[in-house]
Amino acid sequence: MSDPLLAELLDLGLEAARRAGALLRDGRPDDLAVAKTKSSPIDVVTEMDIAAEKLITGFLSEHRPQDGFLGEEGASSPGSSGIRWVIDPLDGTVNYLYGLPTWAVSIAAERDGETVVGVVAAPMRGETYRAVLGGGAYAGERRLAARPSPELDQALVGTGFGYIQPRRARQADVAQRVIPRVRDIRRGGSAAIDLCDVAAGRLDAYYERGLNPWDLAAGALIAREAGALTGGRPGEPESGELTLAASPGLFAPLQELLEELGAWHD
Repeated sequence: MSDPLLAELLDLGLEAARRAGALLRDGRPDDLAVAKTKSSPIDVVTEMDIAAEKLITGFLSEHRPQDGFLGEEGASSPGSSGIRWVIDPLDGTVNYLYGLPTWAVSIAAERDGETVVGVVAAPMRGETYRAVLGGGAYAGERRLAARPSPELDQALVGTGFGYIQPRRARQADVAQRVIPRVRDIRRGGSAAIDLCDVAAGRLDAYYERGLNPWDLAAGALIAREAGALTGGRPGEPESGELTLAASPGLFAPLQELLEELGAWHD
């Protein structure tokens, strides 16, 4: 890698994700319970979310004390180096709470506001996905590549649902109308893994409304570096309003369908 800073950020992100993933995998208590809720009673945080974020921010601060942070569980500081870490210590908390395997640690590094490094560790899969801006996307030593683009009616599409009841109802209505237009829909429960599954060719596309920066920063970079396109509504980047990732020939047809269905409305 020609940029030593990006190499350093990648190494630190990989090690932080490895440590947090090991903590979450090996330290999960049998009596794990909800520590608090966020946007609604079903939007939960466990003690392990909090412990993992503390581990990640502590490790990164030790090595790069001038960097900033944006974390799901409250880590927020501007920093002075031009580097900001965007952290979801446990993406897929409800899966984790119930003992389901689809959860991940997501860590991205931004340089002057642009995502330049992304790491998503999925310990129960035994996989860690990574990307550096302009350097491709990998799982271990395997280079990732989005699937060749199918026709829309042959596409396997991932999605997710928020935790605020009116939004969930709207998302369910949109999904009901998407299903007849595609091969099928999958709902994994971790946006970071869904984005990496687009990168790895396990999904043709993924869309969701209501994501936060920490949900999508690392996974979206990994998807792009694997050859997928990412965005939101036409002409806009991916955001909380709408996040879409798809193989290139599928991106526009699916975006047009979601626009037709008003997927960005609550």
